[in-house]
Amino acid sequence: MDSITVVKDQLLPHFSHEHPLSLVYLQQPNHKNQNSDGEDENEEQDDSVEEVRHGGKCGMCREQIWYFYRCDVCFYKIDSICATVSEQKIKHPSHPHQLERMFGHIASICVACGQNYREDEHPNLLHCPLQDEGDSLLKHHVSNQTGKQHDGEILSHSCHQHPLILYDNHTSVGKKLVSLHDPMKRVQLLCDGCVKPIMAVPFYMCCKYADEQCSFVLHEWCANLSSQIQHYFDHPEHPLVLLPKIPSKFFGVFHCKVCNLQSNGFAFGCTECDYYVDINCAFIPNEIKHEAHPGHLLLKVKPSTGRPCKACHFWGNYWGFECPTCHFYIDVKCALLLSREIKHKLDKHPLMLRYEPAENHIEEYFCEVCEDEFNPWFWFYHCNTCAQSMHTNCAPLILQSQCEQATYGCYYERGVYYYLNMKFGGKIEIKDHPHPLSFVPGIHSDGFCIDSALWVQPYCNLNISCVSSQFT
Repeated sequence: MDSITVVKDQLLPHFSHEHPLSLVYLQQPNHKNQNSDGEDENEEQDDSVEEVRHGGKCGMCREQIWYFYRCDVCFYKIDSICATVSEQKIKHPSHPHQLERMFGHIASICVACGQNYREDEHPNLLHCPLQDEGDSLLKHHVSNQTGKQHDGEILSHSCHQHPLILYDNHTSVGKKLVSLHDPMKRVQLLCDGCVKPIMAVPFYMCCKYADEQCSFVLHEWCANLSSQIQHYFDHPEHPLVLLPKIPSKFFGVFHCKVCNLQSNGFAFGCTECDYYVDINCAFIPNEIKHEAHPGHLLLKVKPSTGRPCKACHFWGNYWGFECPTCHFYIDVKCALLLSREIKHKLDKHPLMLRYEPAENHIEEYFCEVCEDEFNPWFWFYHCNTCAQSMHTNCAPLILQSQCEQATYGCYYERGVYYYLNMKFGGKIEIKDHPHPLSFVPGIHSDGFCIDSALWVQPYCNLNISCVSSQFT
């Protein structure tokens, strides 16, 4: 490996450092400058030249440098571009407030409003957290696309074997009562596409929904997805195709390669590489804004175990969003799946997402669902009126059976409910058993599979139970 030559020249006082800085630049050793006669002008090396292996990173912008100013006392260095910034605070015609030069990967930050970006340059910037459980990344993505919102009152869709009816308040479905998702009434209605709550009309339902032959339902925006995605950022070598169910997977359950959660909803996938992402993660933006870190853009970053998520404090190898100025980091599931507010039967008020302990809350924090104590520096939901709190992964559990199972500690994933992208229910028939079997979340005490003497946990506490007996 060749060494690198550093040539020093002239001194520079700079606001970023207390000592004067020497100008240096790097060149390969034995590099010869030829004069017009072809003679070597650098036969001898003077005392101002020393050899180093690399230039390191700039003390201001943190980028790799090759031509820079360096302090000979403590070896602080900045690149030649940052050295031209003569003042720490400036006024600029692009912004109404004073800008302050920050030590990080961006150029400047506004002293007054604290922003490191201009709003008008990011017209479709996703503001997080999303408002409530009825809000979703996919909803925002489709609303930003041009074109009609639905294909009529009757839809024949490749995702389902029966025609779909666009249901609104004026749609007749016979004697069958259609109830929207309502946590306060313990009513759960989940879209079969994105597995998110259906909390408003219109939405699509199977034409056989009324006679209870089929309970398939679909958000209006989930019915308008493209058939494939080209050049997906995490799998650019092959197109990802829309798959209503993955045939090779048990009950259609797959592991999303982006958020790391299990799902049995629609997927975009490459069957050749066994690569699948849920339909929300298929449209993750390159940048977002988050209330927990106001004023700064958060940029999408590759998986890394080198930093913990600020929400769940988990050191996971996940895709995430990071502030280039101050390195605030949250993984994709905490950034996009934890809504600003959530409702639960155990509190008559909406619970708000908190990023730190509540003011004037002098008691210990206990989750109202699982009854466990928790650390309030992990994000949590809280009602200021009732002073009640819930884990972020317990708050979505609205059915009585879910709340009871939470006390067994089977939902161990911090931050986001591990089965948030799972729709349970559905029935299958198998040989050697007279009753239909239903797909349900299981717990350790469910025991062994009767036929195989193995734990009934093919996908981490997922279970098939007989609807008419204790058969599992």
